[in-house]
Amino acid sequence: MPKKADPKISGNITIVQFEEALSQYASSATKEAAILFRIETEMGRIKEKYNSELNHLQTKKNDSVEILAAYCKEQKDTLFNRRRSLLTVHGTVGFRLCTPKLKTLKGHSWTSVMQKVKEKIPAYIRTTEELAKDMLIADRMNEKIAPLLNEIGLQVVQDEAFYVELNKIVM
Repeated sequence: MPKKADPKISGNITIVQFEEALSQYASSATKEAAILFRIETEMGRIKEKYNSELNHLQTKKNDSVEILAAYCKEQKDTLFNRRRSLLTVHGTVGFRLCTPKLKTLKGHSWTSVMQKVKEKIPAYIRTTEELAKDMLIADRMNEKIAPLLNEIGLQVVQDEAFYVELNKIVM
């Protein structure tokens, strides 16, 4: 991906300064890539070293959660008759209410529900109006649309950004 920059220096830059800056940029980018590669390699080795142990621990945690959940569901009436959570020596377990959601009843589809809502409680139907900017940009050269853009108060603009893209160096 090219690097983009807005120049902070303006004035009389010579070709020598230009070449020196580009050389320094390329050198720094190459060194940076080498360091990042070494970091990734070392991190990969570290992750690989502990991967089997982490997988084993994750499996044990998952198995434990299944046992805890099964027990709590079986004992829900006795353990959670006053509160939704239970404080233990090792932590807290409990049941949380999830975010409410709508679900269709058996024998109904979202299409049939939509029709019935339109008939009985139309205030719960959304209609949104928004400008189709992507279509206007795509049709900006269309002979019917182009003259209307100015009339409706729009113009299509394209900013320009400076970039530096280095040649790929094989290591």
